[in-house]
Amino acid sequence: MAETNLTSTAAGLICKGLTKSYNGITVVENVDLTVSPGKIVGLVGENGAGKSTTSSMIAGLVQPDSGVMLLNGEPYQPKSPKDALDNGVVLIHQEIRMVAGLSVAENIFIGRLPRKNGVVDTDRMFAESAEVLSRLGSKIDPKRIVGELSLAAQQEIEIARALSRKPRFIIFDEPSSSLGDSETQRVFEQIIALKEAGAGIVYISHRLDEVTRLADSIVCLRDGKPAATWNTGKVDHEDIVKAMVGRDFTYGHSKPAEAQDEVVVKVSGLGRQGVFDGINFEVRAGEILGIAGLVGAGRTEVVRTIAGSDKATTGQITISGKPVTISNPRDGIRAGVGMVPEDRKTQGLLLARNSMENMTLPWEKKLTKSGLVTAATLSKIYKKQREDLDIRGQAAVAVGRLSGGNQQKVLLAKWLIERPKVLILDEPTRGVDVGAKMTIYNSIRQLASEGVAVIVVSSELEEVIGLSHRILVMSAGRQQGILDRDEATPETVMKLAVQGHGLTVSLPIIRNN
Repeated sequence: MAETNLTSTAAGLICKGLTKSYNGITVVENVDLTVSPGKIVGLVGENGAGKSTTSSMIAGLVQPDSGVMLLNGEPYQPKSPKDALDNGVVLIHQEIRMVAGLSVAENIFIGRLPRKNGVVDTDRMFAESAEVLSRLGSKIDPKRIVGELSLAAQQEIEIARALSRKPRFIIFDEPSSSLGDSETQRVFEQIIALKEAGAGIVYISHRLDEVTRLADSIVCLRDGKPAATWNTGKVDHEDIVKAMVGRDFTYGHSKPAEAQDEVVVKVSGLGRQGVFDGINFEVRAGEILGIAGLVGAGRTEVVRTIAGSDKATTGQITISGKPVTISNPRDGIRAGVGMVPEDRKTQGLLLARNSMENMTLPWEKKLTKSGLVTAATLSKIYKKQREDLDIRGQAAVAVGRLSGGNQQKVLLAKWLIERPKVLILDEPTRGVDVGAKMTIYNSIRQLASEGVAVIVVSSELEEVIGLSHRILVMSAGRQQGILDRDEATPETVMKLAVQGHGLTVSLPIIRNN
């Protein structure tokens, strides 16, 4: 790390002039960040703005090219995540990093399993795991195998693993991206408790309601550089968005265009034994049906079954008036059902392939009559999708190296090449910035206007209420009701979502025109 003069006796984590380049391209330049004990700093910016690189330098994953860091007045130069952990600095990643074949407790204590008489002390491991999970309000069994759990549950385990180390400084990178409102509320309560106990926190999120609710100050990055700093968390969302994107930005939802009369997909008595039951709905051409509910309600399981990723045990699916049997994703595609899955990295994209390959590989046989796929044909398709969805990054770059927002756009583009009759989107904007969100929202509305029946699963009330003509609400594997747009409010949706749970849920602000 290049030397920068900095002296301070102040308590806290102080970063000055952090800069990082890859292959001659500067991704972070002269970023300053101060995290005081007992304070929360919100870090915002579009995908690719440099937030993750900045947090990676603080956490020892990446070495800065220049700049300096101090920890409670002492030089801080972590060479690895272990160095950072030894200094009480923990990064809670946006991307889940669990070992699927190990138990919850083993994942929490991975790399530092407690021992007694030379063997792993499983009683202590399970007891301490249960205690930290309980602090989060989680009811996950520490003995469960992680691979059997949902993304939301794995995110809770990721947070529990970090908290079990009793850190002094914590970086939360999109901690709520896989969580519903009640689970997010529990995380907020834990963050506030950590703050009151004297921990310094960096909170990274694209959900601006969360940032302005939690933060004592906010730092905004744009194109790797500082764009704005506020010494308060009480900042108008429009001001934050303008700083993020460098221009005025219209933030909010408008009423979607009227749907057509034709029923494209009808689901009758759909069930999967032990998972969900009694699902009944229909979606017309041009209609957007939202599916809401708490994490674990069965939303993802329902749409996976419709798309053929899981197999139904009861019920009937009808597409364009014809009953269909969908036993696998290939059956779903043949029936005209496309699905953008929740986990883009493991279920939706080939991370080592480039954007064009990810978009076109599923359709190569349909893209040509001769059986030969020409580079010119693929390039033409790629350029159109890139322009329509504002996909950034070089065409030859592996998708795994793109930002989360651009990865999500590539995944969506794959299903827009051949228009499906029914398009299912499971958490379509998880972990993407507000600019990418609006691009994705516009694409969803455009698809609906072209007659596609769209089903959107989302944990964000603002998103599901703002996009949808109607909202199906689930709780504990059962359909609790379907609300028309005019009657769908945060209160009405959550009242149905918590039926049978005995929960009280803090409701976010909804901007809906």
